[in-house]
Amino acid sequence: MRIGKVLLVAAGAVTLLLGLGVAGAGGGLVWANATQRDATGYFNTPTEQFQTTGSALVSSVHFAMHPGPRSWISYDPLGTVRIRASVAKGGTFIGIAPTVQVDNYLAGVAFDQVTSVSALPFRAHYDFVAGSATPALPITQNFWAASASGAGSQHITWKPVEGSWSIVVMRADAAAGVVADVAVGTNTGLVVPVGVGLLVGGALLLVIGGLLLSVGVLSLERTRQRRARAESGAPSTTPSTSVTTAVVPGAYPVRLDGHLDPSLSRWRWIIKWLLIVPHLVVLAFLWLAMLPLTFIAGVAILFTGRYPEPIFHFSVGVMRWTWRVTFYAFSALGTDRYPPFSLEPDDTYPAAFDVDYPLHLSRGLVLVKWWLLALPQYIIVGIFAGGGIGFSNRFSHSWMVTTGGGVIGLLVGVAALVLLFTGRYPEPLFDFVMGMNRWCYRVLAYALLLRDEYPPFRFDAGGTDPGTVPPSESSPQPDAPTPSSSTDVLTSH
Repeated sequence: MRIGKVLLVAAGAVTLLLGLGVAGAGGGLVWANATQRDATGYFNTPTEQFQTTGSALVSSVHFAMHPGPRSWISYDPLGTVRIRASVAKGGTFIGIAPTVQVDNYLAGVAFDQVTSVSALPFRAHYDFVAGSATPALPITQNFWAASASGAGSQHITWKPVEGSWSIVVMRADAAAGVVADVAVGTNTGLVVPVGVGLLVGGALLLVIGGLLLSVGVLSLERTRQRRARAESGAPSTTPSTSVTTAVVPGAYPVRLDGHLDPSLSRWRWIIKWLLIVPHLVVLAFLWLAMLPLTFIAGVAILFTGRYPEPIFHFSVGVMRWTWRVTFYAFSALGTDRYPPFSLEPDDTYPAAFDVDYPLHLSRGLVLVKWWLLALPQYIIVGIFAGGGIGFSNRFSHSWMVTTGGGVIGLLVGVAALVLLFTGRYPEPLFDFVMGMNRWCYRVLAYALLLRDEYPPFRFDAGGTDPGTVPPSESSPQPDAPTPSSSTDVLTSH
């Protein structure tokens, strides 16, 4: 496997997901502009209460705007700002003025400077400025850029300009003790242009990411087909078959194998997590690519009843690669042989994984099997693997099988300690761990839509999968029939 093809897949996946994020942000802005403004066109914050024992509430802000002489877009992202306030008693005054003039006006006066505001829950943070002077009535001052005064709720509108400005909320009678309900709104014309721009940019990224991902996956598939023809001795012009049949008739079509090395290092398992860092970096991108590819495969199954073969073999390859790495490092610690950087089968490596390619998949099951039907399995796998297995961070990270804190991690930890002190890995413990790993990967294959057969509630312990026989005994068998419903599958196992 050429690393360039894997990098192409990774670049496509990252670009595609970035495009989804950018397009989603653009769509959110357009939606917000259409639904979240009030009748006058303003976006508003919730009304929250601020209070001070002094004579004023002050909030300062600095605007630094430097539009060029040929600028085609406004550099005033806030547009027009509207501030509403209602003071409990003494009348309401709102004003905004240059910070220097507000500081001169409130010199020697006790007031609270609002430094920041926290949300969920709301909480205002203040810096209290002590003083004993009584300010003049604010409405008599002539330095306000905008102001309003009177009983009940008052509001001002103001278009920000460059400089340092302070917003002041007081009682109209300038007395101490201010309890004010305040809300801020903005009316800007940039939401729609920015939203449309993000939508267009996101669409371009989606197209580019889709192309990169398609080229990468198809290149990997062509490499796989050439290798399969070379191994079978078929002429280069012979088309590859679309069907990989089960080794043992009637066996579950997802097979996971692992063979315990007879002599393992007592201590190497301590640093294996560090040795696999290069693998984890590559696998992170490969599993990232599985997100859009599995969605595409699901749509294809819904309309055609078939899983696209290039995507199928890529997905199985990523799972195979993951199993080798986890078998080596933390899911079993069954070998000291460093795992290959490859999606392809390798009969010389002691860990193997394969899934039979299905001739047909149910169009209806694709809508429910990965979340509704698989829920009981997720609970069991969550116990086995700790981190679990699934389609969100609630079960795993980027759909990868994890083993942190579950029964697998606990038993592998016990085996590691036994290995450290005795130099031997307890084989019964290894067989038990393999059974749990096998169960996890069967569920993962089902959740990734690779097969319709429901994972059996059966603990197949041991290093060799029940569906695997030695190469000398294996012979091609017809593909196992796909049950018509999940209920039939459950009863058949």
